[in-house]
Amino acid sequence: MNKWTPPGKNCGACGSQTCSGFVDRLEGGLAEPSLCPFYSKEKTRSQENIMSLGNTPNLRNFVSQAKDFTYSGIDVVGKEYDFVLLPFPDEPSARKFIVPFRADLVEVWGIKKGDLVTGRPAGPGCPVYHALRVLSANPVTGVIECHTVGPMEARKEDVHDVQAYHVHAFEGVASPVKKPPVFGTRQYFLPGNCMIGLAHTALVNMVFQKSFGTHVRLEDIRIL
Repeated sequence: MNKWTPPGKNCGACGSQTCSGFVDRLEGGLAEPSLCPFYSKEKTRSQENIMSLGNTPNLRNFVSQAKDFTYSGIDVVGKEYDFVLLPFPDEPSARKFIVPFRADLVEVWGIKKGDLVTGRPAGPGCPVYHALRVLSANPVTGVIECHTVGPMEARKEDVHDVQAYHVHAFEGVASPVKKPPVFGTRQYFLPGNCMIGLAHTALVNMVFQKSFGTHVRLEDIRIL
């Protein structure tokens, strides 16, 4: 079995600010893997199964973020899911499209590319506050395209705290566990960067086979 490493979520639950800091504690004998909420001997697949996604250089770059951390198809409360949503090559997380409960804040606050937005995805029912790096923001619709980043980012700079938002869509690379995404169907999936490890359900409204894997867009996100 490969040596286990944390999944790179930087959630801080283990007592370290970053996963790399936790690794240092593990190597120094100052911590046990079980301190990580994502550690599970029973739910660990081999690195070779992750690498079965493909063998292009860009793909190797982003799947290496999940090295030795793979997925069983069952979330932390026992819900089965069909696939994991991973980031595009060279991106930190799957792309997320959100709409603040007050969509006009995008225009009023002048939210733009590069800004950091914080808030809770209360629309789908997630209890976790998120920090989001903006890729684009539409002042007409209020839709913000972003990456989820570690919560520690919000301690480093000024943020736009929208407090609560709906999740309009996800886009990323689907890694099948039980079955691949099927266009026009509602399926359960696990966001690869989900800090609470809960399966989400969504409508699959776009599937493309690309050189780096299966590009998928998911809408009408819910946690049931």
